[in-house]
Amino acid sequence: MYDLIDESADALPVHVVPVGGLTDWMQGQAPLWRNWLASRVDRMEAGAALMLPGDDGTPTAVLAVVGDAPDMWSIAGLQSRLPANPYCLDLSALTVPDHAALAQDLVTGWALGTYRFDRYKKASGKPRGQLVWPSGVDQARVIAMVEATFLVRTLINTPAQDMGPTALEAAARALAERFGGTAHSVVGDDLLTGNFPMIHAVGRAAADAPRLIDLTFGDADLPKVTLVGKGVCFDTGGLDLKPASGMELMRKDMGGAATVLGLAHMILSLAVPVRLRVLIPAGENAVAGNAFRPGDILPSRKGLTVEIGNTDAEGRLVLGDALTLAGEENPDLLVDLATLTGAARVAVGTEIAAFFARDDGLASDLAQAGSRAGDAVWRLPLHEGYRHMLDTPFADINNAGSGRFAGASTAALFLKEFVADPDRWLHLDIMAWNSRNRPGRPRGGEAMGMRALVRMIEDRFTG
Repeated sequence: MYDLIDESADALPVHVVPVGGLTDWMQGQAPLWRNWLASRVDRMEAGAALMLPGDDGTPTAVLAVVGDAPDMWSIAGLQSRLPANPYCLDLSALTVPDHAALAQDLVTGWALGTYRFDRYKKASGKPRGQLVWPSGVDQARVIAMVEATFLVRTLINTPAQDMGPTALEAAARALAERFGGTAHSVVGDDLLTGNFPMIHAVGRAAADAPRLIDLTFGDADLPKVTLVGKGVCFDTGGLDLKPASGMELMRKDMGGAATVLGLAHMILSLAVPVRLRVLIPAGENAVAGNAFRPGDILPSRKGLTVEIGNTDAEGRLVLGDALTLAGEENPDLLVDLATLTGAARVAVGTEIAAFFARDDGLASDLAQAGSRAGDAVWRLPLHEGYRHMLDTPFADINNAGSGRFAGASTAALFLKEFVADPDRWLHLDIMAWNSRNRPGRPRGGEAMGMRALVRMIEDRFTG
């Protein structure tokens, strides 16, 4: 599974060597290898890989050059570049505090590098290298991480024609069935009788009805962790229509929903002792005669009225109703994830998950967990001084901030209005997409912030 195998007598060693220690490592090798590498060493950089010959010229080992601070991704692309042999890791050339921890990271990266989204393409069938599990690695944790990441990537990569609200609900119910949870949904006009008016308004113009998906897992007496994920399966922008370039990646506008499903998969696989709830407001922001309009004033589950300044600011509307529901049972931790604003991408780029928190301790815990997990997160200001940008004379709040500035912060401030206890709340504004190919992280859907969050949740709730 994931090009990882239990054992092989024929496994070729992969000597993982830091670029700064390459010359010293060569001095300890037999003359054949020293001579083989002598004319190449000056051109070797981190990421280089070279088959090393035996006396008869056949490959007997691999030299994998990594950075001087190796991480999860150091050998993540190696399996597709090597002949289809079994391999095993040799980390003896690395000077690191914990070889076992690094081995686990490297194996995880190797496995993540096996991901392919080929549902709509003819599979190549090309055999790849396989890696023997190193001793001391927590195999269950690696598999949980890889399965969760693949789930997120595949959900996001699947185009909206096959990943509408109904299909997203099916994926959520499959997770509930696998882990013994319960699943409930409120669909279509039942959203109005169930008092989810903003979810209904955003999705009512689409052929595939909007819905609120509600999953629960675990003992009700355990600490309550609730995850909320934006599930806008395609976003045209509504009547404030996006240009064609703006719709190109809108299959990923349900990236928050995909990521909370992956995060739930991790939490459940690792048996973190929490009562877990997952809420996904799902729909498609489509254009039709019954689409909600700029200037409409919507009721909300919270009781606040919301003037629509822009129909393309729809994610915060569906999240508002879901966050209100989440707060009704007073969870110990409430986390929402959403592909919410372009402003967050302007602020931190496409490869960092922006996040907001009112509580400094909670923010610090997530930042530290992200650093340890190699999952980049960055705190942006939940600045109350910008709340006035959401004011309107016609309703309690406008869904789009006035002016051109602080768009990610004003979106977070909008969400805060629907959170019962902001000191127990984290909001992540994520890209959910790799815009370039990197080892282990192919272009396409990505589980941004997931590894940081699962590490933080484990730290908080595992005694």
